[in-house]
Amino acid sequence: MKPFITENFLLQSESARKLYFEYAQNEPIVDYHCHLSPREVAIDRQFENMTQIWLGGDHYKWRAMRAAGVPEKYITGDASDWEKFKRWAEICPLTVRNPLFHWTGLELNRPFGINDRFLDETSAQSIWDECNEKLAKPEFSARGIMRQMNVELVCTTDDPIDSLEYHKQIAQDVDSGKFSTRVLPTFRPDKVFPRSCSTPEGVVDYLKYLAKLAEAADTDVSSFAALRVAFAKRHAYFHEVGARLSDCGFELFQWEAPSSNVSLETSFSHVLKGEVISEEETVALSSALLSDLGRLNSEKNWTSQLHIGAMRNNSTRIMKKIGVDAGCDSMIDGAYGKALSRYLDSLDKDDKLPKTIVYNLNPDANYLLASLVANFNDGTIPGKMQYGSGWWFLDQKNGMEEQLETLSNMGLLSLFVGMLTDSRSFLSYTRHEYFRRILCNLLGNEMETGIIPNDFKWIGKIVKNICHDNAIRYFQF
Repeated sequence: MKPFITENFLLQSESARKLYFEYAQNEPIVDYHCHLSPREVAIDRQFENMTQIWLGGDHYKWRAMRAAGVPEKYITGDASDWEKFKRWAEICPLTVRNPLFHWTGLELNRPFGINDRFLDETSAQSIWDECNEKLAKPEFSARGIMRQMNVELVCTTDDPIDSLEYHKQIAQDVDSGKFSTRVLPTFRPDKVFPRSCSTPEGVVDYLKYLAKLAEAADTDVSSFAALRVAFAKRHAYFHEVGARLSDCGFELFQWEAPSSNVSLETSFSHVLKGEVISEEETVALSSALLSDLGRLNSEKNWTSQLHIGAMRNNSTRIMKKIGVDAGCDSMIDGAYGKALSRYLDSLDKDDKLPKTIVYNLNPDANYLLASLVANFNDGTIPGKMQYGSGWWFLDQKNGMEEQLETLSNMGLLSLFVGMLTDSRSFLSYTRHEYFRRILCNLLGNEMETGIIPNDFKWIGKIVKNICHDNAIRYFQF
């Protein structure tokens, strides 16, 4: 077979190729939202084989394998690493036109240098052997791969109760010159919000979490006021360790202004007693904490990230057998625009609206979100309110193109802070390459057809900014 991932992959015109090779390809990667394990970076994990680094935790591949009829034993079960890899290789040709097809080719090409054959049943053994041999080398450790892929900075996703000990260890190595990639924490307070307390099981789990939060904050969380203090203390601790972003996930964004119908302290006292509260009360308590988060972020010049639209853990069978993040999540439908507008407006009125990036999972909301967030730009920070990159089910070619089109039509593409991996894998950095090729192809083709100026200095600078410089300026890392 001819090489599939060539140097001109996705670049359909001379202008696209010039933009990519001269302005995008060599820009360092700023991966400001991912789910990498900071521990694996700190200990510089050396992966034993391709299953460990490539298939473990990759729910995209798990979904595809289940769809192709692969038994769970060979996905998350007790089959050997080779057996799991072999079964993935066997179904890989079936992923044509799924983003996994492109990602697989890109990730084998970089950093492994394999582009002369695609992964299938016949090539499985040779690719397994070749990649595993390379994984044993220092340049293919966790840190080695980050060096190879020119990763300047990553932001992990961390619970408020996390000690951040590994981030501190990495920072020491950066300061001493042992490692050059900065790894910063991101404050992800989803579990602090009492969203689950409308069910008995949810209350039990929430109280267990509160005990851990109280210990981490060294604060007795015996009231809602005390919870807000503990929340602020952990936010301050994250700031000390280098965090500059928060992130929250929502099925449908919910927020309500304070109401005389709900006493926050009374509602929270019921939770502390182990009692179920109403949906209205969970929304009121969560809304208050979400407002606190916005104000804290504003005061510390952080960026708020809001990920909206994931309906999680749809399969009870898989949830009971494997747990969360097992490949059984999907998009959700429903209205949330007014709630989001009220939330942003409540902070904006008090001059407490932080820099904000909003991501949607359902493409039906593209134009809703892009037009909504732009209402709250205030002239203080270029691109303050960002319509975020294609996320999860939308971080594929069509999704990225639609996000770029939406942002261009509703806002200022030139101020976009660019792509991220949103990944648990050290092999996912080619998603930045994928995005950069798509971006350059879009702009390059429009240069050649006269839709935008055929000026490489002008358009090339926009490309460079989107790939790297905008993020550095926006987040002030």
